[in-house]
Amino acid sequence: MSFEVSQRIVVVGASLAGLRAIEALRRLGHDGEIIAISAEPNLPYDRPPLSKQFLTGEWNDDRLSLRRQGYDDLAVDWRLGVAARSLDPGSRCVELDDGSRVEYGGLVIATGAASRALPAAEGLAGTHRLRSLDDARTLRTALASGGRLVVVGAGFIGMEVAASARMRGVEVVVVEALEAPLVRGLGRTLGELVAARHRERGVDIRCGVGVAGFVGRQRVEAVELTDGSSIEAADVLVGIGVLPQVGWLAGSGLDVANGVLCDATGATTLEHVVAAGDVARWLDPRSGAAVRHEHWTSAVEQAGVAAARLLGGPGSVEPLAQVSYVWSDQFDMRIAIAGEPASGDTLHVTHGRLDEERFLALMGRSERFVGAVSLGRPRLLSLCRELLERGATFEEAIRLVG
Repeated sequence: MSFEVSQRIVVVGASLAGLRAIEALRRLGHDGEIIAISAEPNLPYDRPPLSKQFLTGEWNDDRLSLRRQGYDDLAVDWRLGVAARSLDPGSRCVELDDGSRVEYGGLVIATGAASRALPAAEGLAGTHRLRSLDDARTLRTALASGGRLVVVGAGFIGMEVAASARMRGVEVVVVEALEAPLVRGLGRTLGELVAARHRERGVDIRCGVGVAGFVGRQRVEAVELTDGSSIEAADVLVGIGVLPQVGWLAGSGLDVANGVLCDATGATTLEHVVAAGDVARWLDPRSGAAVRHEHWTSAVEQAGVAAARLLGGPGSVEPLAQVSYVWSDQFDMRIAIAGEPASGDTLHVTHGRLDEERFLALMGRSERFVGAVSLGRPRLLSLCRELLERGATFEEAIRLVG
C-alpha cells in the first residue's frame, strides 16, 4: 500500500469522477475515512441530461441522481457548498474557501471543468451558461417564457440545448464562428448534416459569423454579429467550451496547463495524489501525448484506475489506454463517436448513407483509423472501439467493419 488504508482520503469534486472514485475506493477495501468536498450544494448528479431530458421537462431533479440506492452505504463525510481554495502538499492539506483546512492521507482531484465565459455577457441578465444543476434550473425557467433563445456556439452543449428548446416550442437561433456545427469533432460534412436536421425542425443556424456584442443595459435585448446584423433575444446561452477547474492548485507544484498532468494511471507528480475526469490530463500510452477528455465514459474509467493506483501505489495498476466515447442526443438523433475524429479526416461511410436515418462513418488520418461516428448503429460502434484499441489501420477498419 502507498499509505495505511486507515488514513483519510479526501476527494475534491463530487461529480461523476469523484463519486466513481469513492465507490471504487470502498469496493477495493478502503474502510477508512473519506471526505468529499464540492463547491456545489447538491449530492452527485448526472450532468448529460441537463441539456436534454431535464431542459425539456421530461425529467425532474429526482431522476438525476447517480445512485438510485442513495449514498449512506458509502460512509462519506460530504462537505457540500464549499470550494477548495488551495492545496498544500507539504502539510498534506486542502484549504477551503470558508477558511477551514482538511488534512489528507490520499487525495483525489476531481474538480471537473467550468464553462468558458464570454466577457461581454458577464453580469447581463438573460445570459446563461450550462454546467450545473442550478444553471439548468435557471435556463429551464427562462425557456418557459417562450421568448427567442440565441445559442452562441454550436458544440455539443449548444446543439443539444437548441434541440431541447425547439422541442419546447421556443424559437432558436444558433450562432457559430466556424463553418459548421460540431466541426471540430465531426468534420464539416457531418457537421452540415447535423445542421440540416436542425433546420428541418425549425432551428435557425448561422455559421461563419461571430458575436460582436450585446444590446441591453441590464438585460439582454439583442445579439450583435460580426457581419453587422443583429438578432433580438429574450435569452442567450453561451456554449463555447469549458476550462479545467485548476485555479485552486496554483502554487501546489502540479503541472496544470490545460488540466492536471497525470501518468496513464492517474498519478500526479505529488505523492499520494491522483486526478481523474475533466480536470485531468492523462498520458496516452499509445501516442505518448497527455490528453484531457471531457466525456462521461472517460471520467468513469479514469476514476476506477486512479482509485486503485492511490491505494496500491506505483506498479499496482495497468496503464489505461483509453478510446474516447461520447454521445449526443438531439431531437430523435443519437450521435455517437468513438476515438478522436477531427475536421480534415478522410470519411468513409460503411453502413447506410448520410442522407438516411442510420449510418456508420469511419474516419482516417494518414492511413490510421482514428475514429467512427454512428447514427443509430451502436453495435458497429462497439466493434470500432475494439479496432481503435488495437491500433487498426484505416484500410483494415474499412475491411473489417464494412
